[in-house]
Amino acid sequence: MSLALLTLVQWLSPAFPTGAFAYSHGLEWAAAEDGLCDRDKVGAWITDVLRFGAGRTDAILLAHALKGEDPDRLTDLARALAPSAERLRETDEQGAAFAATVAALTGRPLPPRPLPVAIGEAAAPLGLPVADVVALALHGFAANLVSAAVRFVPLGQTEGQRILAALHPLITDLAATAAVAPLEAIFTAAFRADLAAMRHETLNVRIFKT
Repeated sequence: MSLALLTLVQWLSPAFPTGAFAYSHGLEWAAAEDGLCDRDKVGAWITDVLRFGAGRTDAILLAHALKGEDPDRLTDLARALAPSAERLRETDEQGAAFAATVAALTGRPLPPRPLPVAIGEAAAPLGLPVADVVALALHGFAANLVSAAVRFVPLGQTEGQRILAALHPLITDLAATAAVAPLEAIFTAAFRADLAAMRHETLNVRIFKT
């Protein structure tokens, strides 16, 4: 295993201080108000977010950042694609924390950017295959949603790991597609997840920021 890959694994680890544990991507509202109450429903929810929602969008943005496309342009696009105030806050805050920590570790000046662009800008010098970087980032995103479901739905730890394991083929396919997709291929169609993020803003009792 290369040092570059170990470095990336550290950056995308749940222990890396981006505050990801505090964000549910609307899943908290879905569990509280929309019947998201068992392993099958949670698995289907996360699958749709990956395939049709922020997972796919962020994967393509990350791939282009890794390939050296103008990060300022990608930042503007990523922020414009956020479907709600909470989603914008989620990607901005995590991206800023990610960039600040990597900058502190490496000594490189990395400005705050939305999370997929921040990861791409930081990881580009590692020289790793684009699809591999995207797959690990998608896995981290999915794992965080599974962790939120384990804590809030609630699900057992083993059920959560079964959900995550079942997502591996999808993550692999999405990463391979995103690695060669043009920016024009970005679309989202996870409307229920987007609405959940909007409705979470007015949820009376909230554990998660989003």
